[in-house]
Formats: sequence, structure tokens, C-alpha cells
Amino acid sequence: MELEWMIAKWDDLDTALLYKILELRSAVFVVEQTCVYQDIDGKDQESLHVYAMNKTDLVAYARIVPGSETKRTSIGRVLIHMEQRGKKIGDLLMKKCIEAAAFHFPDEKLQMSAQKHLSNYYQKHGFQVEGEPYLEDGIPHVLMKN
Repeated sequence: MELEWMIAKWDDLDTALLYKILELRSAVFVVEQTCVYQDIDGKDQESLHVYAMNKTDLVAYARIVPGSETKRTSIGRVLIHMEQRGKKIGDLLMKKCIEAAAFHFPDEKLQMSAQKHLSNYYQKHGFQVEGEPYLEDGIPHVLMKN
């Protein structure tokens, strides 16, 4: 499978692509993880959107939120389409996010609020747990920084 990787600002997302992004975020974070939470949080407009397409299908997605006040850029909403997991696409997504953050926000360090059970995975990408676990939308999370 050949993927086309893209990095886009809010104004570069057309309505069809935005619909696919929101649909997949809802499928993973609300339906699959049975978590009722407010996905539309006002941060998409200021974020960079990193995603991979397989022809017309959205396969992977994450957003990078600049940390203008905290000086810590945040990677979030990291997901791989359910049918594409186990193919190392997540590793490519994280690599693309880290590279994009370094390029677009060179003076900021990275952080993420990661689901606790994925902390070992993110450690492979240079992130370390900081502090104690906490609940976010009813799911155990940890703050991770690199």
C-alpha cells in the first residue's frame, strides 16, 4: 500500500477531507473506545494536521497544536484506521509529526497527553512519562514529554 503523507493548516483542509478526519476521529475515540467527549474543541483551527491517504481513504491522522503560551507543542488525536493497524503506519505518523513540529515550531519542545497503555509505544519515539497518571474523559492518561 502506497500512502501519500500530507501536512496541512486549517485553511488547506477542504470540507470533504475535514469530514473524513472528523468521521475517523469519532469512529476511533468515541465509538471504538466508547468514550463520550467533546472532540470539537476549538484547537483544530490553530493546529497542523498530519495525515496519510491511500487513494481516497484516510488511513492515519494526528494534529499538532502549537504551544504559544507554554512553549510546548502538543501532538494529539493520534490515530490509525482500524483496518490498517499493525502495519507500522503509526511509527511513520509519529516520525512525520516530530519532524513537522521541529520544522514549524523549532523553539518549542513536544508533549502529549497519552493513553497510559500506550506510554511504552510513545517512549520508542523519544517521549518520557512525567508525573502521575490521571483520568481524561474517563480513560487513564499520562503526560509525556521529549
